Amino acid sequence: MTDSPPIPKPTPAELDLLRALWLIGPATAKQVCDRIQPEKPDTNYATVLRQLQMMHAKGLLTRDESNRSHIYAPVQSQDSLQSNLLGELITKAFSGSGKALVMAALRSHVTEEERTEIERFLKEDGE
Repeated sequence: MTDSPPIPKPTPAELDLLRALWLIGPATAKQVCDRIQPEKPDTNYATVLRQLQMMHAKGLLTRDESNRSHIYAPVQSQDSLQSNLLGELITKAFSGSGKALVMAALRSHVTEEERTEIERFLKEDGE
């Protein structure tokens, strides 16, 4: 059995489109554009369509061509992609130490509310 090639790492702009697709599910370029425009008003349909087509060519999206308007969907779930990106970050920036990543995040990137939620999670997970 052959291993499938790894899915390429998405660019920040591609992550924006993936986030929209994870929220709304498989969608047309118009639906993705409509979802993104409130946050990024300068976004236009032609750019979104072109980006979705490129993401499909890269292997980040599937495309259902059975209807006039093609339907795009992410190849990976949000959890799967985040886990892969996090693993790469831990390896490259934290010498493979998940603890180092967590400690860095807790020192400077976590609000008090998030810290309380993390503490509650750790207590529940330890029981």
